[in-house]
Amino acid sequence: MRKHNFLITFIKKLNLLINNLLIRNLNKLNLYNFLNIAKSNKFFFTFVALIVLCLLYISIPNTYDRNDVSKELQNQLQNKLNLQFNLSKNFKYDFFPRPHFTYSDASVLIGQDKISQIKNLKIYISLNNLFSLNNTKINNLILTKSNINLNKENYDFFSQILSQDLADLKLKIKDSNIFYRNNDGQVLFINKVKNLNYYYDIKDSKNILEAENEIFNLPYTFEISKKKNEKKIFSKLNLNFFKLQIENNLDYNNGIKKGYADFTFNKSKSNMIYQLSKDNLLLNFFEKNNKSNFSYNGTINFRPFYSILKGSTIEIDLFTLLNSNNLILELLKTEILNNKNLNFNLNIFANKIKNYHDFVDFILISKIEEGLIDIDDTKFSWKNITDFKVKESLIYVKNNELVLDGKLNISIKNSDAIFQFLLTPKRYRTNLKKIDLDFVYNFDQNILNLNNIRIDKNQTKNIDKILNNLIFKANKLQNKVYLKSKFNKALKAYAG
Repeated sequence: MRKHNFLITFIKKLNLLINNLLIRNLNKLNLYNFLNIAKSNKFFFTFVALIVLCLLYISIPNTYDRNDVSKELQNQLQNKLNLQFNLSKNFKYDFFPRPHFTYSDASVLIGQDKISQIKNLKIYISLNNLFSLNNTKINNLILTKSNINLNKENYDFFSQILSQDLADLKLKIKDSNIFYRNNDGQVLFINKVKNLNYYYDIKDSKNILEAENEIFNLPYTFEISKKKNEKKIFSKLNLNFFKLQIENNLDYNNGIKKGYADFTFNKSKSNMIYQLSKDNLLLNFFEKNNKSNFSYNGTINFRPFYSILKGSTIEIDLFTLLNSNNLILELLKTEILNNKNLNFNLNIFANKIKNYHDFVDFILISKIEEGLIDIDDTKFSWKNITDFKVKESLIYVKNNELVLDGKLNISIKNSDAIFQFLLTPKRYRTNLKKIDLDFVYNFDQNILNLNNIRIDKNQTKNIDKILNNLIFKANKLQNKVYLKSKFNKALKAYAG
């Protein structure tokens, strides 16, 4: 402590001496005098003294007591961010490019629970008044390679930081991971943080959070902003791989949170109005133009968790949904929806299927219950000729690939119309009423296996062999020609 006080006294005296020299010479300064001073030793020694003084000044934090440093920084972070940091005595101090302390092992606590482990933590301090540890001020914080664990108790960790006073503090998180866990501590999914920044916008007087993230190997960015004295939050989410942007305005003035979201997908726009309380979420999703092509209404209950969404649309892009790179399918492959505590129903009615307008009256009945996902009772029609209905279905992951397994009931109203479409030779045409079969569809390989085929309750093994492995192409015309050929071979085998 004596050493520290001596150094401070010495620097202050040196600073006073240099100031007197500068004042004495600057009062006499003109072009002629400046040239003379530059040639003299006084100018050189003054310049060197200034450099030494600066180096001594920014080195002062090296003399701070190490225990006191960690305590002071912890207190400031608690006051500024309302976060409880656990900082060890092992750190190093550097003044380049700006004065900062570096911790190679730090953590963040909520109560007694450690929610974040940080491999590299840099705490930058202001250059103003380094003479005293108590007068130092943190102005920048960088967390690198940190693991953050969130669950239903602390899911609002990042939004809580946004509510703090960030007027004189910036916070950055880089190359980190956010683990979302269930009640048993199991990881549901991982969000990779490439770059996340908190800062204060002086012009609009608001806190801003900007982030570049990645989830399920899919990149996305978002921005959230909040004014300190307003109970409103604005957010913008960009999913460039889907060409989707979502802008959301949330108002939580009266306890019940009400929001309005704008969706832009390619060039089409839609809106969602929702109301969020402790017990449930009510939502209405619709297209923005006057001639609305779709509308969805739903309720999500939190206690207990149960949800049902119902919607209607003129046409549904079913085959885009079946694409293996679709976000919904990627989510199903993670198996996080196979949670026994999750109950979810989604029912959609569509007049027709996009690009396949002969398929009409499509009704999707999907359900998640007790860890199982099915589409039982889903049905659709082909023109006014044939009705299809799915039974005993199950969606699951096998060998890291997504599979739909089920039974299909086919009711035929006009078999002659089917034969005309398939161009089936007349000698193979028989009166068909009902077809029942088992099927397995692999979303990743785009392969459909049909087996145990019964035509009017009669089973023919030769048909199973023909239709056992249907491989779909990307081209619609190729699929049409391919399927016609396969079905005519099957009809030939059935006719004998």
